[in-house]
Amino acid sequence: MLKTLSAQIKQYKKSTILTPIFAALEVVMEVLIPMAMARLVKYGIVGGDTGAIYRYGFLMMAMAMLSLVFGSVCAHTASHASTGFAANLRDGMYRNIQRFSFANIDKYSTAGLVTRMTTDVTNVQNAFQMITRIAVRSPLTLIFSMIAAFVINPGLAGVFLIPLVLLGVVLGLIIKRATHLFDQVFKKYDDLNASVQENVSGIRVVKAFVREDFEDKKFGKAATNVYNLFVKAERIIAFNSPVMMLTIYGSVMALSWLGASLVTGGSLDLGDLTAMFTYVMNMLMNLMMLSMIFVMLTMSAASARRIVEVLNEEPSLSNPEQPLETVKDGSIDFNHVMFKYHADGNGDPILNDVDLHIKSGETVGIIGGTGSGKSTIANLIPRFYDTTEGTVRVYGEDVRSYTLESLRDVIGVVPQKASLVSGTIADNLRWGDADANADELENACRIAQAWEFVSQTSNGLETKVTQGGRSLSGGQKQRLTIARALVGHPRLLILDDSMSALDYATDLELRRP
Repeated sequence: MLKTLSAQIKQYKKSTILTPIFAALEVVMEVLIPMAMARLVKYGIVGGDTGAIYRYGFLMMAMAMLSLVFGSVCAHTASHASTGFAANLRDGMYRNIQRFSFANIDKYSTAGLVTRMTTDVTNVQNAFQMITRIAVRSPLTLIFSMIAAFVINPGLAGVFLIPLVLLGVVLGLIIKRATHLFDQVFKKYDDLNASVQENVSGIRVVKAFVREDFEDKKFGKAATNVYNLFVKAERIIAFNSPVMMLTIYGSVMALSWLGASLVTGGSLDLGDLTAMFTYVMNMLMNLMMLSMIFVMLTMSAASARRIVEVLNEEPSLSNPEQPLETVKDGSIDFNHVMFKYHADGNGDPILNDVDLHIKSGETVGIIGGTGSGKSTIANLIPRFYDTTEGTVRVYGEDVRSYTLESLRDVIGVVPQKASLVSGTIADNLRWGDADANADELENACRIAQAWEFVSQTSNGLETKVTQGGRSLSGGQKQRLTIARALVGHPRLLILDDSMSALDYATDLELRRP
C-alpha cells in the first residue's frame, strides 16, 4: 500500500523532502531557546550580570526569528506537497478508471468512486501533511527535549518515562479498537452518497410519485448509520484526551514537588528548573500531538486502502502483444459464444452457444424479450466484455486480436440510455469525430432526424446542453446520440434499442434508406 501511495508523490518529492528538514531545524531552535533562557536566569538575573542578560536575550530573539522562518517555510512546503499529492491521487484514480473495462466498472458503485476521490483523498492528504511535518516535528522535539532534560538533571528527567509507557499502552488499545470502525464508516459513506446521487438524478420521478418523504427517510437512515459509527469510533478515541490531561498535570505536579525539593536542597538552581518546566511542557504537548497523529493515521488508513484498491485495479481487458491495427470491413461472426457476467464462473450464462454471422453491409435486427441477451450481444462486438467461451470475430479476426482503440474507432454504438455531457450540441456530436466540421455535423443531424429541432434553437449547433441532457426531451437526446455515432462514419453501427422514445413518423424517416 505504501509503495502505491508513495509513487503518487511524483513531482512533489522536493517539497516532501524539504518539509521534515525545515521541521527539524525549527525543533533545534525551539530546544536551544530554554537553554539560553536558563543561562540568562542563572548568570544574568540571579548572578546580576547585565551583559549576560543582553547577550542571552539577543541570542533568544535570534533563535526565535530563525524558528519562525523555518516554521513558515516548513508550513509552505508541507501544504505544497500534500495538496500536490492529493491532486496526483485523484488524477491517478481518474486515469485508471478511464482504463476500466465494463467488468471492472461493475465492481464499484458510482457513489463509492466519488467518495474515494473526495472524502478518502482528503483524509489521506491531511494524514500526509501531518506525517511530513508534525510526525517529524513532534518526535524530534520529544527526543531533543528529553536529552536536554537528562543533561540538566537525569534523576528528575527520569520521572517522564512513566507517562511515555502509559500513553503508549493506551494509544495501542485505542487504535486497535477504532481501526475496524473507520473501515465500516467509509463504506457507509458510499451508501450516503448513493442515496444523494439517486435522489438528485431522479428528482423528477421522486416528485412525480410524491416520494419526497420516503427519500427523506432513506437518506436519514443512511446519515444515521454514518453518525452512529462515527460516534462509536469517537467514543473510543475520546479516551485519548483525558489520559493525556492526567499525564500532563501529573507530570507537572511531580516536577514541581521534586524540583522544589532539589532547589531548596541546593542541588538544582532556579534557571535549570525553569528550563526543565519548558522541556517538560514541550515533551507532554508533543506527546499529545503524536497521539493525535496516531488517531488521524488510524482514520486515514481505511481511506488509503480504498484509494489503493482503485489505483491497483488492473483492467480485465488489454491489447494483445502483436495487435492488428486495421479493421477492413464490418462482417461479424459469433462462433459458439457463451457468456457469463460473473468472472468467477458463478451464475447462469446470459448467452449459450450463440452462432451468428452477419456480412458486411447487411442490416440485422435482433428481437427478444427483456433479459434475453440483446444488449449483451451488442456489448461483445466492440469488446466491452470478453466472451466466457467461443469467439467473436470482426472481418474474420477475433476481436481480441485488435487494439481496443482500432476496434472501437470503426464501431458506432448508440446505447439504450441516451447519455449527453454538458457543453454544446456540437461538442457532444464531435465525440464521434473530433475534427468534424459544421457541415458534417449538420449532415449527421439530418440523417438522425435531429436537424429540425437543432436548427430551430437560437444558437443551432452551439446551443448549450445541460449535464446529462436534462434540457432536452428523450426523443431529442436519442436522435443526437444517433447523430453522434454517425459523425464518425462507422463501418459498424450498433443501435441498442435506441429509438424507443421516437414517434412513429420520426422512426420511419430515420430508417428510410
